[in-house]
Amino acid sequence: MVHATQTDARAGQPPRVGFVVSKAVGGAVVRNRTKRRLRALVADRLPGIPTGLDLVVRANPPAAEATYRELAGALDPLLHKVIGRLGGVT
Repeated sequence: MVHATQTDARAGQPPRVGFVVSKAVGGAVVRNRTKRRLRALVADRLPGIPTGLDLVVRANPPAAEATYRELAGALDPLLHKVIGRLGGVT
């Protein structure tokens, strides 16, 4: 799940991204692995995220068993959808 909000784009602030991986996803090792994977995926896509955007990426429990490719496949459409709603382009 991805949530976004527009901040002051005029200031040229780079996008900010936060991650929420609750205990429902798994133990500490699983949560940290999931967070690292999501962080790497978002880092690869950061150039396509407009300035002045704050994103929150929330991992659901199935993310614990998902492969890197499956996470990427789930993340991309969510990013496009939320950025499109705010009028940005990817």
